[in-house]
This record gives sequence, C-alpha cells and structure tokens, in this order.
Amino acid sequence: MKPVFVGLFGIFLMACAKPATTVQQNTNAGAAPQRAEKLESVTAHTTENQPMPLPSANEQSGPKSHWTQSGNPIDTSKFDTSIAAAEKAFKAKPKDSAAKQALSDAYLNRAMALTDARQYASALGDFRRALKYDPSSEDAKTWIDQIINIYDSMNKEYPKEGEEPPPLPSTGKSND
Repeated sequence: MKPVFVGLFGIFLMACAKPATTVQQNTNAGAAPQRAEKLESVTAHTTENQPMPLPSANEQSGPKSHWTQSGNPIDTSKFDTSIAAAEKAFKAKPKDSAAKQALSDAYLNRAMALTDARQYASALGDFRRALKYDPSSEDAKTWIDQIINIYDSMNKEYPKEGEEPPPLPSTGKSND
C-alpha cells in the first residue's frame, strides 16, 4: 500500500513541477496565438492613464452653501399648545423630572411632525430643545445626526444651535 501512495505522490509532484505546455503558433501569418489571458501593456496596470474617480457626496469640493428654510407648511397649533402647557408646568416646578420629560416629549413630537414635512431646519431646533430637557433621549440624538447628514449630503451648512427658524406658517389648507 505504501508504494502506491509514494507512486501517486511522485506523479503528483511531477505534474506540478512540469512546465505548462504552450500552444504552438501556427505558421499561418493570419492566425493569432491562442491564450487564455488577455494581452495588456504595462501601462494598463498603472493608474497613469486611468480616469480620476468622481468625488463622493462626503468628499464634494467647494464651500458649503448656506441652509435655507424649506419643506411643506403644516399646522403646528396643537404641538404649540402642548409645548406652551409643558413649558408652564416646567417653569412652575423646574426640578420636577416629569415636567422636564413632558417638555422634552412635546418638543420631540413637534420635531417629528416637522421632519415629516421636510422642515429640517426647524425640526433640528426642536430636537435640540428636546435633548436639552432630556439628555438621554436617543431619538433626539439620532434625528439630530440624521438631519446633519441630510445637510452634509446636499453640501449645505446646517443651522447652528439657536439659529433654527420657526416652522413655516400653515396656509390653512390640508396637507393630506
């Protein structure tokens, strides 16, 4: 049994060590050599003659343009009423954690509605206010990052804290 394995192993080594057979060229001048690989020049393997890649959205050159207020106007009166009530309760009891949480939630609710209406600049302000009253709010943190990414993808500056505009006034028409 041992000689069979040694013999097979020897055949295997000879097959691996044997140089690859080349296709003999035809003496016919019109026939090209047959090869499995594509013939390429050395310059095809360099980046010298390659086109420059286009910059991605994150690498856009040039200064960012200033943000503008946009989106669809919505009626925020019910959110404004709830924020006013929560602010009143918070001012009456500034140490009350439930009052702080209610104010944060009120801002978060209006911010979500503004985000749905694509009023990102105004929504950013409300998400920041919600985070001010509830620093552990993961929703506010996530949405702030997402809105900043939206502005970055459009190569626009986003409003700095305190520069956010109020929501666009409602036209009185239904946006449904």
